[in-house]
Amino acid sequence: MTLSDAPPVPDVFDPRQYAAGVPYDAYRTLRDHHPMAWQEEPEVLGWPAGPGFWAVTRHTDVVRVLKDAATFSSYLGATQIRDPDPADLPFIRRMMLNQDPPHHNRLRRLVSRAFTPGRIERFTAVAEERARTLLARALDDARAGDGTVDLVAAVTDDYALLNLSDLLGVPASDRKLLLHWTQRVIGYQDPDEAGPVVRDERGRPVNPRSPAALRDMFDYARQLAAHKRRHPGDDVLTTLAQDEELAEAELEMFFFLLTVAGNDTVRSAAPGGLLALADHPAEQERLRSGAVSLGTAVDELLRWHPPVLTFRRTAARDTVLAGRRIRAGDKVVVCHAAANRDERVFTEPDRLDLSRTPNPQVSFGDGPHVCLGAHFARLQLRVLYGEVIRALPVLRSAGPPRRLVSNFINGVKSLPLRIAP
Repeated sequence: MTLSDAPPVPDVFDPRQYAAGVPYDAYRTLRDHHPMAWQEEPEVLGWPAGPGFWAVTRHTDVVRVLKDAATFSSYLGATQIRDPDPADLPFIRRMMLNQDPPHHNRLRRLVSRAFTPGRIERFTAVAEERARTLLARALDDARAGDGTVDLVAAVTDDYALLNLSDLLGVPASDRKLLLHWTQRVIGYQDPDEAGPVVRDERGRPVNPRSPAALRDMFDYARQLAAHKRRHPGDDVLTTLAQDEELAEAELEMFFFLLTVAGNDTVRSAAPGGLLALADHPAEQERLRSGAVSLGTAVDELLRWHPPVLTFRRTAARDTVLAGRRIRAGDKVVVCHAAANRDERVFTEPDRLDLSRTPNPQVSFGDGPHVCLGAHFARLQLRVLYGEVIRALPVLRSAGPPRRLVSNFINGVKSLPLRIAP
């Protein structure tokens, strides 16, 4: 088939379509016929139009972009599809996520020191007890009612939030602030999560990642860091606050990154994995019987429901990718969910196989920006799924899930499951 005979390029930009589910059919069309596809970026949901971008959908091309930071920069235009206000870009570039090596390497090394093996081991026991408590409460509620429960509201939101709070050392009285900030930043495209679009004095939408929108979070981070210096604890923020190599502005950005990314990775992945188990009873039974390991199952559930849908890079120089000429300054957006279903890499990619191995899914990225908290996230998911299999009867769907309006995060806002006879 020639390019002129190929089907039209489908739109995978509009965040509203993701509320109905990830557009896997559109991704397949792109992989097969338009692996580097130009996407228009019209005004939508009150957010202004953009210049457009290249959508990268094949696994090999996604990995190349993620590994080649010299060609595909996180620093030039940051990592969100929408272009930030030029005045906000210097601020946004202070975050490790929006830097390129070697500056990124220094910050990654500093924050990695806070995730000590001893701290993670102590955290595991806390997470296990938390999962047991939340699941027991959910089961009691289901038995007292009609046998169904929304596992997002009853379990997974609190599980992710409380785990993050413990790791950071956020006081119990302030924990809901973390959820509020996550919803505001991550769910900004979804009115249910973020509310109406906030506009400045000129009527323009205020970027949720701008200094103006994050002032309250950064003020809190400074106050909490000062408290940790006076009253140290066994938590990540104490370690970072006492690190003399970290500037105050870098510490604030780490708090932002850990609060938002650390919370929403598990908050999105956990219900997606539980939904997959409910929709695939034979695979759920294999996990219950011990026929597959939790570690292998977690990787396949992450492939099936990646928490992050897209990340943006900016071409630092002219190049060629998948046969298309990319100009310096072009936006290049990798589509994790598309790469995870690439038939060129995964046998029967539209079949859930909890024993799949090898499983080179890219749900946590690749290259220098591979998710710093991937080990921590996998640990939480192993603990939660293990307790679900131990404590709950067979999971069955009790209605369609409600999904996040977002072309960035693969979020599940509500997950009604039947968990009691």
